[in-house]
Amino acid sequence: MAYTPKSPRAGGPRRNAASREDRPTGGARSQSRGGRTARPQYHTDDDERPERHSSRPARAPRTVRPDDTRRSERPMRTTRPGSRYERPDGREERAARPTRFERSERPTRRPARPQAPARTADTPERNAAKKSGAIRLNRYIALSGVCSRREADELIATGAVTVNGQICTVLGTLVKPEDKVVVGGEKLKAEKKVYLLMNKPKGYITTLDDPQQRHTVMELIGDACPERIYPVGRLDRNTTGVLLFTNDGDMAKKLTHPSHGARKIYHVGLDRPFAKADMEALLQGLTLEDGPVEVDDAEYVEDSHRKEVGVQIHSGRNRIVRRIFEHLGYKVCKLDRVLFAELTKKNLARGEWRFLTDAEVRFLQMNK
Repeated sequence: MAYTPKSPRAGGPRRNAASREDRPTGGARSQSRGGRTARPQYHTDDDERPERHSSRPARAPRTVRPDDTRRSERPMRTTRPGSRYERPDGREERAARPTRFERSERPTRRPARPQAPARTADTPERNAAKKSGAIRLNRYIALSGVCSRREADELIATGAVTVNGQICTVLGTLVKPEDKVVVGGEKLKAEKKVYLLMNKPKGYITTLDDPQQRHTVMELIGDACPERIYPVGRLDRNTTGVLLFTNDGDMAKKLTHPSHGARKIYHVGLDRPFAKADMEALLQGLTLEDGPVEVDDAEYVEDSHRKEVGVQIHSGRNRIVRRIFEHLGYKVCKLDRVLFAELTKKNLARGEWRFLTDAEVRFLQMNK
């Protein structure tokens, strides 16, 4: 086949037609315009083609399968679920995958949650009842300690609550403290939880009443709240410091039980300097007439000439601090509790009291 050059540009010299065999076979720069390099031309004969990978070993000849069957002609597997197989009519279809449950064994859907009845809207009568001290029924049940407010709503919706002898199923019903609320055959008595902190002075005993007509700490509280509260633990008549009052029985039991480990720190004033040997014996532990006792920590108070000692304990036995130092041969002249369950008497003068903040109540409940 003859090689036909492109038409020359206008004004350029015309070249004669040349055959493909007359053109250079590669490597040499062409003499055509622009200095272009001609592509190398190879012969089509295999025996004259140069070997490009002469160092690579020759490939082994292909072996013939015994059955001499091509891959495209082999039958496809049908044992695996979901594989394709050929039908007698020539079409292909996918095998059905086994389901986890048969239709009769499939679990039924969870039934829809019953819709709660509509809550009662606030009216002038309801607002007046709230001002008079009435509270919601679910809150009344929750304050009694039966269950939470959400669970109380479920009890109300199912008709398990009666108010003054009548079944109540309306959420948001207001009840007064004098109303009779019965849940499961038991009459409830709801009281608001109250927590009061006092800096107890000398000369007052920690009890609700005294047959000997002595002064009690209840006289210092007076009419602080309508709820009936009582002191948590005891302090001697001549012992001062932090004293907690509440009507939360579970909280009081937890704070006074030694297994809970409510921290108590006392400031002890002695009649003479406290010896270092006795300090070491105090830290190692002592054995009193009612059993062994352990002191968590003890240190000298600065600028007290070792006559004042700070003691940290968690035991709640009667007169435990005084008996410890009397066992070592010292007389306690002053005893002040400066910390109880992380509550302090800061900004409280002797005989004054205050209600706990919400943060302090949450802290006590968290460690409950």
